[in-house]
Amino acid sequence: MDTAGHVDRRAVLAGSLAAATVALAGCSSTSAATSAPSASPTARPTTPATAFARLMDGNERWVSGKLQHPDRDPDRRQLVAQEQEPFGSILSCIDSRVPPELLFDTGLGDLYVMRTGGQAVGPVVTGSVEYGPMTSDTPLVVVLGHQRCGAVKAAYKSLHDGKPLPGNLQAIVRALRPAYEQAVKEGGTDPVETMARAQVKLTAGALRSNDDLAPLVRKGSLAVVGAYYSLDTGKVEILSGKPS
Repeated sequence: MDTAGHVDRRAVLAGSLAAATVALAGCSSTSAATSAPSASPTARPTTPATAFARLMDGNERWVSGKLQHPDRDPDRRQLVAQEQEPFGSILSCIDSRVPPELLFDTGLGDLYVMRTGGQAVGPVVTGSVEYGPMTSDTPLVVVLGHQRCGAVKAAYKSLHDGKPLPGNLQAIVRALRPAYEQAVKEGGTDPVETMARAQVKLTAGALRSNDDLAPLVRKGSLAVVGAYYSLDTGKVEILSGKPS
């Protein structure tokens, strides 16, 4: 994709979404060049490396119990009410024990968050991930899997036993099949955990090669990181794509 075409697509997309007031979670139009006050009282990370460092610092606080709970007060709510400039986009599981805003100790307006069972992706989810980098210059995307994932466990059992799950749950199973096949190929003593990690790496890799995100990754303005959360320790482990 040529640079001019990419910029034009971003402009058209941002304008179209604003005009239609699309109901993505908190999808208000943002601009780094606006003359309004900044939506971040602390400096917003603008590079993949600084955004990554901000998240990992927050995770260290979560692990140690020394939380700062930044930017979660009425003043912050007022500050971001008209516009937002999140520095990261997180694609995580729906698991109630893995809330990204808490385990990275971030504040209101810091993150775009997409949550699906086992980080299953499709056109709507992929479009939601693209939204931040393409319209808000969000420099970091994190695909966050986790230990003892129920969605992955259910999908593994369904595929292993050859028994489809009822209703739309089977859509999750279909989305996770490549990770299942990778886990079977790798073997090991804990195939469900192997599958969960494979799902993270496969999804992050697919997003890095996405037609609209790949040019940003090559340019160095975006990193797509694969990460894995330990329910036991609270620590986030990096599996792929760590920005330099």
